[in-house]
Amino acid sequence: MLRLEGLRAGYGPVTVLQDVSLEVNAGEVVTIVGGNGAGKTTTLRAICGLIRPQGGRITVDGRDTSRLAPPEIVDLGITMIPEGRQLFPFMTVRENLMLGGFKPAARARIPERLEEVLTLFPRVRERMTQLAGSLSGGEQQMVAIARGMMANPRLLMFDEPSLGLAPLIVKQVFQIIDTVVASGTTVLIVEQNIVHTLQIATRGYVLENGRVAMSGPGPELLRDPHVKKAYLGV
Repeated sequence: MLRLEGLRAGYGPVTVLQDVSLEVNAGEVVTIVGGNGAGKTTTLRAICGLIRPQGGRITVDGRDTSRLAPPEIVDLGITMIPEGRQLFPFMTVRENLMLGGFKPAARARIPERLEEVLTLFPRVRERMTQLAGSLSGGEQQMVAIARGMMANPRLLMFDEPSLGLAPLIVKQVFQIIDTVVASGTTVLIVEQNIVHTLQIATRGYVLENGRVAMSGPGPELLRDPHVKKAYLGV
């Protein structure tokens, strides 16, 4: 489905990613882990078209998407749940969800998709008339995920979904991600809290200084001595 080949990307004259290659196949859960500044978020931003690659290729189903605009990439079925949730705080939960279904292909079946999403997230159904900014951090994350699913994505990408949340809420968020995975959606997740993500990952990639330092099945990476020492303090 998604393939990165020798990707280089960054901001202005600063190159963050250097020769990053990875792939995500339909039905997989793939995770990218690494420390602060490793290039995890930059990878997702390049996939979404928010920054232009400096070199290499990004392909979706064999089509080069390196020069496509973000709306065109969304039309291909790629959606990201951004770091910090990025909801519209003075709009209701319903209005935020409607924006998630804005692309033409999704707009045609908004009522049906809305019911599917609210079935997955009953807490969101209870909050539909509230302003998004009035919700707790955990509830806002639920709304952000539900909004992303309104686009009926083939690939749903998560950028640091547990960032800034209390431990109990983090557990709830990962339960939600498990629900998304169980629904059959292909998932690419960037997360510093690596234990749960590697446990459920078909494949994981460890980014260090903008390069893929190692990759393999998630549970195997979790047992790797370097990963344990560098990221778990073991």
